Amino acid sequence: MRRITIFLIILAVILGIIGFWFYQRNIFSKEVLKLEILGPSEVTIGQEIEYLVKYKNTGQITLEEAKLIFEYPENSLPTEGENLRIEKTLGDIYPGKEETISFKGRIFGKEDEVKVAKAWLNFRPKNLKAFFESSTTLTSQIKSVPLTFEFDLGSRAESGREIKFSLNYFSNCDFPLSNLGIKIEYPSGFEFLESRPKGLDKTEWSLPLLNKTEGGRIEIGGKLIGELFEQKIFKASLGIWKENQYILLKEARKGVEIIKPSIYISYQINGSANYVASLGDLLYYEIFFRNIGDSPFENLFLAVQLEGESFDLETLRVDVGEFRKGENTILWDSRVLPKLRFLEAGEEGKVEFWVKLKTDLPISSDKDKNPRIKAKITLGQVKEEFVTKINSKLIITQRGIFSDSVFQNSGPIPPRVGQTTTYTISWQVKNYYNDLKNVKVKANLPSQVRLTGLMKPGDARLTFDQNSREIVWEIGDLNWGTGVLTQAPELAFQIAFTPSPDQRGQAPTLISEAKISGEDTWAESEIQAMAPGINTTLLDDQIVSEQQGIVQ
Repeated sequence: MRRITIFLIILAVILGIIGFWFYQRNIFSKEVLKLEILGPSEVTIGQEIEYLVKYKNTGQITLEEAKLIFEYPENSLPTEGENLRIEKTLGDIYPGKEETISFKGRIFGKEDEVKVAKAWLNFRPKNLKAFFESSTTLTSQIKSVPLTFEFDLGSRAESGREIKFSLNYFSNCDFPLSNLGIKIEYPSGFEFLESRPKGLDKTEWSLPLLNKTEGGRIEIGGKLIGELFEQKIFKASLGIWKENQYILLKEARKGVEIIKPSIYISYQINGSANYVASLGDLLYYEIFFRNIGDSPFENLFLAVQLEGESFDLETLRVDVGEFRKGENTILWDSRVLPKLRFLEAGEEGKVEFWVKLKTDLPISSDKDKNPRIKAKITLGQVKEEFVTKINSKLIITQRGIFSDSVFQNSGPIPPRVGQTTTYTISWQVKNYYNDLKNVKVKANLPSQVRLTGLMKPGDARLTFDQNSREIVWEIGDLNWGTGVLTQAPELAFQIAFTPSPDQRGQAPTLISEAKISGEDTWAESEIQAMAPGINTTLLDDQIVSEQQGIVQ
């Protein structure tokens, strides 16, 4: 009995200790430490907000080895550092001690999205080995996204016709937004053609830093095909990239209804629907409009706006119509054009005008590359935009001299029958507006002239056909601005001339005119230029007079 009594006493003590431990644990975890997060219930994206984590020891026991963990809401940007999870060592929390710790940051997300901030506080009551944890949260809702993001897109479109629209964006956010991106989802039947500026691909664009009250637009062109009255939905999103994660900020969508075409507009320049212009050209525009609907049109209004620095608007001539110079727009109405007064189903009308292009354009930066001109046409509710590309400007300069220090020319001046005189021929190339490929220079040498083999640079791709007497310099690709913004490609080579008796008293040709040609990658055309031939009078050599060029 005595052993049983001792055993029961020991068991009771153990159970009492265990019960007291659970009792103390329950008290400390739920009552001793008060923990809360103070902050706004509604937030604006990009605005700096402050979270106040407040804790208080309401018990009579010191809480030791206390450590606070605070976690910002997802997609936040802490004011200090980049970690969303922050740990702070608090040390001992004495009875009655109360303290508040501030955490500042900016929240990003879409409108009405709920964001949760979290806090944990771990501690060990004095004289106990067990650790306890208190936790709390604060929920905030994004109520304001001070960004404008919307489509500028008509609600109706004709199937198979090119449409142009834009995505406009604007920030009224107090905080500069960086790493912004735009994504777009096209409806079925849409064929992407171009965008301005160019994107990372056909559906995604990277935006520059966006300060408050700054904005921009993405212009997109394409063709939309669908059944009559079918609804096509365009969707787009504006977001911010953070650690390879796309955080959605704003969404936009616009529906377009496929309608039956009613007016068809076409044009020609100098008799061609695919004309490629060159600076200095006189352009003869013909704008055709046809009623392809079932009912007539009455009292139409036609406007053609000319866009492009290449137009010389002082030369514009229009027989019928009004030109508003400040708007670069030609206007026709039903008073001056009968077809605008009444256009029966199936009928076609036409307007025409003439305008020249400038002979030269400034070139200094990328904005001067790939020039083009536009004719924006508005007829009733129908709008069309016709783009004409402009060829690059390619120049070849050919010079011939005797007094050259490069090759040390020799022989009699004036040249003498039966004796050999050497000369230096140089070619210099300039390319202005567009990138070119397969560029080459060609010229012919008379039978009395031959190559000596000296040239600079020595690795130039120069060839000579003995039968045709044609000399060819293969240049290859030429970037826009070569010779204008950068050093010009140049080739110098030596020729030897031995006059024949029948050339006495003459100034014979040393080399024919030089012809340069290349393929314009922007205008998708072949361009060429010429430089005059050179004879023995050597107009480029200041030391040799014209009389010294006559064969003796």
